[in-house]
Amino acid sequence: MPVNLAAPDPASLLPVAGVRLGIASAGIKRPGRRDITLIELAPGSRVAGVFTQNRFCAAPVTVCKQHLVHGDIRALLINTGNANAGTGEEGIARARRSCEAVAALFGVKAEQVLPFSTGVILEPLPVDKILPALPAAQADLASAHWSEAAHAIMTTDIVAKGASRQAQVGGRTVTVTGIAKGSGMIHPDMATMLGYVATDAAIAPALMQQMVKAVADVSFNCVTVDGDTSTNDSFILIATGQAGNAEIVDAGGADYAMLKTALAEVAIELAQAMARDGEGATKFMTIAVEGGRDRAECKQIAYAIARSPLVKTAFFASDPNLGRILAAIGYAGVELDVNALKVWLGDVLVAENGGRAASYTEAQGAAVMKEAEITVRVALNRGDARATVWTCDFSYDYVKINAEYRT
Repeated sequence: MPVNLAAPDPASLLPVAGVRLGIASAGIKRPGRRDITLIELAPGSRVAGVFTQNRFCAAPVTVCKQHLVHGDIRALLINTGNANAGTGEEGIARARRSCEAVAALFGVKAEQVLPFSTGVILEPLPVDKILPALPAAQADLASAHWSEAAHAIMTTDIVAKGASRQAQVGGRTVTVTGIAKGSGMIHPDMATMLGYVATDAAIAPALMQQMVKAVADVSFNCVTVDGDTSTNDSFILIATGQAGNAEIVDAGGADYAMLKTALAEVAIELAQAMARDGEGATKFMTIAVEGGRDRAECKQIAYAIARSPLVKTAFFASDPNLGRILAAIGYAGVELDVNALKVWLGDVLVAENGGRAASYTEAQGAAVMKEAEITVRVALNRGDARATVWTCDFSYDYVKINAEYRT
């Protein structure tokens, strides 16, 4: 079961002026499954995204990148049950065909539609099922359907993921709402599986890509479940400009900072939810590395710990086999003075001076390992940089879920 995670109350997901969402069933993988989501954007909305760095990126990722160059995006189409990845030129053609169908419904150009897919790789996108479901999704469009959309984009997720914030920007109340899906095949090279965060704030087009990357770097780029980077990772930022604030044009100004904080809070909540809902997860772990020369080396060490199967299985067993953490630090690829660093499990100092802390006892470690949420803190004592990564343990159910994924 997810670790201290419940689906958000639908009433807590605030509508964003200029965004409407509609859900429908195409029966892509299972009859009756609500697996199609349409998102309609008001004219003048600004959209930016970051995508997977996987060389085998899915057809919709390729098409999204191409369409974002044109700008003036008016609609998003998301399907679950099929990733449209590893499908060659035919996959590109089918993604474009779905964009053309949405464009015809909304009276816009195909280049103004972004397609997204998630599910089984190496299978052709069933456009013959998707296209007939589009009118129903259009008829379902409503500004309050964030919760329904969060459920519709799920695959192996147990809990739907959504969050909202409001902030004062330029003397106006702006709203930020986001949804995401992902619980396995998560290890970022940019962002998450699928994530969508919208705001009614007005922000200059030139700052949108900078903002989406900055938000991804402190949220979705700080979570791992299993070390696998998906073919379909996409994180999209939408700004409709309908809050009435003066357009943000200065990345160094207070308004930019306020908006970034609100966006990051939503994205961090969504990213942490993925680790809490990791496939088969029973523990949620925070890996905090401090005292590094730069953030990159701190993150490198944090990820070495977070993606280690031996570390993750030890946490599942509540076994304080802490040598596995030291081993991961040692093979992270960072030149270190191991005698200078310290390691804590929760509030318990477990290692210093190149070995076991003199004050540490096995009973202390065992007590911490029984907790559902655990922090591992590493102090490198060679600088002022720091980085935090969130992850989960590996349980028997992780193997079962992925072994039976297509059945």
